[in-house]
Amino acid sequence: MVKPKILYAEDDETIAFLTQDSLQPEYEVVHCPNGEAALKVFKEDEFDICLLDIMMPKMDGFDLATEIRKLNAEIPIIFISAKTLKEDRIKGLKIGADDYLVKPFSIEELMLKIEIFLKRSQKNTNASKSSVHKIGNCEFDSQNYTVTCQNQTVSLTQREAELLKYFMEHKNTVLKREEILKALWGEDDYFMGRSLDVFISRLRKIFAEDDTVKIENLHGIGFKFRVD
Repeated sequence: MVKPKILYAEDDETIAFLTQDSLQPEYEVVHCPNGEAALKVFKEDEFDICLLDIMMPKMDGFDLATEIRKLNAEIPIIFISAKTLKEDRIKGLKIGADDYLVKPFSIEELMLKIEIFLKRSQKNTNASKSSVHKIGNCEFDSQNYTVTCQNQTVSLTQREAELLKYFMEHKNTVLKREEILKALWGEDDYFMGRSLDVFISRLRKIFAEDDTVKIENLHGIGFKFRVD
């Protein structure tokens, strides 16, 4: 059985050794000590998921994630960082990361996140070819994580695609914020709520030119994905 392959960028040798040693039985882990080396390896090989530290020499995790997103819009990216400021977390999500884990972290939590993303990726890979859905005047390809409006195609991250699919499945329905958070993240907390706001903001920009699609903010309640 072929193990899922992980690109792991971390400059702290101790953390890298312990994490890689823990993950190795279940996954093939390719470790790189800096962002520049990780980008080179990413261009030369195929991976199923990326685990990126932020504070690294030669190229930090933010720049590395930006370059990875230019090459691959679908691969899940999880930041693992000691940076705890919410501004750093939000920046990571805006760049295109799917999740953010703060050091020190438990291996069990990391493995759970990895498994969740890998299962969702596999599910999308095995999905039927009828994955293109009409949303207003746009088309959403839930398998390839793209939205096409007026011949302009925009790539989504896995989290954004999951959110849009959830909205589409519950269009014109009032959705409570906690319902969305539990459906996509399995929990409802402050950081997840801020992450949700970032993803919704990006989806609003994508559909900004389509008057038939609106994501309404219902103060104190949640959202309604309205499609006329």
